[in-house]
Amino acid sequence: MALLEQWQAVAYNEKANKGELQRFWQRYFLLEKGVYEKLLTNPDEKVEGTVKELAEKYELSVMEMTGFLDGINDSLIEPNPIDTMEEDTKVSLAFDKEKLYKNMVDAKADWLYELPQWDEIFDKETKRKLYLEQKKSGTVVVGKKVGRNDPCPCGSGKKYKHCCGK
Repeated sequence: MALLEQWQAVAYNEKANKGELQRFWQRYFLLEKGVYEKLLTNPDEKVEGTVKELAEKYELSVMEMTGFLDGINDSLIEPNPIDTMEEDTKVSLAFDKEKLYKNMVDAKADWLYELPQWDEIFDKETKRKLYLEQKKSGTVVVGKKVGRNDPCPCGSGKKYKHCCGK
């Protein structure tokens, strides 16, 4: 069984006690925060190694590192093969700073996008701009509905009901 499947079986176990699962995630989020604090301290460092080596480097279990890699994968410059990943799979943590910040906002992970290390990477205005961009990207703007007797928006001059509204 690939590491990701094992991680998902534990992290998203619907049969688990709700309290246990909540404690599991609280503990994981603290560990995750610690890894991000280290990564963001030197954001241009190219961090690479096997899953096991990175787990040891950041003082995580292989399962916790798998969860971390699953979470950061969408923010990486070059995504890792997380579906087939094993302990000896070489992975990279080279991330796109803007994409990572936006994904943290999207995940509503304020404990991550409010880390003080971001202040060294982006100024206040850039962080605000990225935050708003991400929030607006999920907003669906519905245009004004065309009535059947209104002029057709295609510009034909006909009523909508006799043109594109058929």
